[in-house]
Amino acid sequence: MLFNSYIFILVFLPIVMAGFVWLGRRSPRLTAGWLVLASLFFYGWWNPPYVLILCGSIVVNFLFGGAISRAGGGRKALLWAGIGFNLLLFGYYKYAGFFVDSWNGVSGGSFSLGDILLPIGISFYTFTQIAYLVDCHRGRAEDYDLLNYALFVSFFPQLLAGPILHHSEMMPQFAAKDADPAGYRLTSENMAVGSTIFIIGLFKKVVLADGVAPFANTAFAAAEAGESLDLLTAWVGILAYTFQLYFDFSGYSDMAIGLARMFGIILPLNFASPYKARSMSQIWQSWHMTLSRFLRDYIYIPLGGNRRGVARRYVNMFVTMLLGGMWHGAGWTFIVWGAVMGVFMLIHQAWEDLGFSGRLPGRVCWAMTFLAILTSLTFFRAESLSGAWAMLVAMAGANGAVMPNVVLDMLGILGDGLRGLGVAGIEGPRVPFLMPWLWIAVLGGLAFFAPNTQQIMARYKPALVMMEPPAPAALTWYPSLRWAAATAVLALIAFLSLARPSEFLYFQF
Repeated sequence: MLFNSYIFILVFLPIVMAGFVWLGRRSPRLTAGWLVLASLFFYGWWNPPYVLILCGSIVVNFLFGGAISRAGGGRKALLWAGIGFNLLLFGYYKYAGFFVDSWNGVSGGSFSLGDILLPIGISFYTFTQIAYLVDCHRGRAEDYDLLNYALFVSFFPQLLAGPILHHSEMMPQFAAKDADPAGYRLTSENMAVGSTIFIIGLFKKVVLADGVAPFANTAFAAAEAGESLDLLTAWVGILAYTFQLYFDFSGYSDMAIGLARMFGIILPLNFASPYKARSMSQIWQSWHMTLSRFLRDYIYIPLGGNRRGVARRYVNMFVTMLLGGMWHGAGWTFIVWGAVMGVFMLIHQAWEDLGFSGRLPGRVCWAMTFLAILTSLTFFRAESLSGAWAMLVAMAGANGAVMPNVVLDMLGILGDGLRGLGVAGIEGPRVPFLMPWLWIAVLGGLAFFAPNTQQIMARYKPALVMMEPPAPAALTWYPSLRWAAATAVLALIAFLSLARPSEFLYFQF
């Protein structure tokens, strides 16, 4: 079930909200149980048998967490057993087919595991629970009850594509609601703030991200087919995908935060205008922030972080980024993407270590960072290394450039407009050049210069952490007829665009 679908918006969400309101007046525990059941139904809508995998993972990790917390000298063995369980489950569904195919390619064999369907969200709920087990071993996690733990892992707004939750952020919220008879009550503020954030995210996804997606799909499909793309076509493709990914993930992150807020639960921030970044480190501080936090706290620091000398620090940084690439997908393109991002991070770190930080103008730093993003995302989007290389070659201008006839494009726009008014005999081209660049210009303006959702909603603390100052007063949301009208317009446009709902890009991870 997709957030951007009629069945979710018109059926599932109203039913869950009605049960939440009715039970919220009676018992916090019953309300929490209702949210768990609703979340499992939501997950099972995609593939009912895979609910058993999710439930099994929750129960096993809960038992491991309790055992680790209570154990003495055997804590480390229990921790590794728990991590091993998670990695085996995660690795089988996500990487077994990839490793078998790679082995067959090297050895010439024909071994097969059959079709393995990747459970949606397994990357997210696996990492969430590994972090919990590690913190149990460190003595930083309490021995929670199963109901709240199940809600922590399965809560439907974040279940399929994050954010990757941390128990220290969520469990205190659930405990406070358990202790307060009115803890799970619906409030007008939560409903207004949550629904507004949800609508903004829905608009980003179905109008902006899905609107620019065809230009990216066309270019990358041509590269995969072995076509020789010219310079401008290649740049349209990569820029279109860059903004498609931005507004797709930003939209999902908004929708997750908005849905949780409707139920009085505040999620951590996961996305904060990364394309405004002026360094690679700033990128990872503002893009998929909860994954970056996990990689830092549970991989980079345990590897030694920056405590074992410069050379070891660089190795740790590269390994962390490489594993981050592998987390995103079982394929050589993701491995290379992680390696490329690792190299860019090393270059940035070396630049700072040599004392060159602050030597270049901010705009130059921004341009270099954005160019690095574009280069890396070529591997992130391509279906094969050859397709990625074909895009990079075309972007470098090796295939030449076909200069468009902008005058004819403008006549095409005029002709389409006049035909729409009923004027006969007007013909023209179908705007092969200007339209994608208009999309890119608009989306670039929003990504580079507009305040993000958290800044717009800053007065009402939309997420657990605020990264940036509030938007200017004229763009800061508050309950008013003006904002209600603007939100209604966004909702209407988004709702009319739901005829063909598309999956969020991060569902594949």
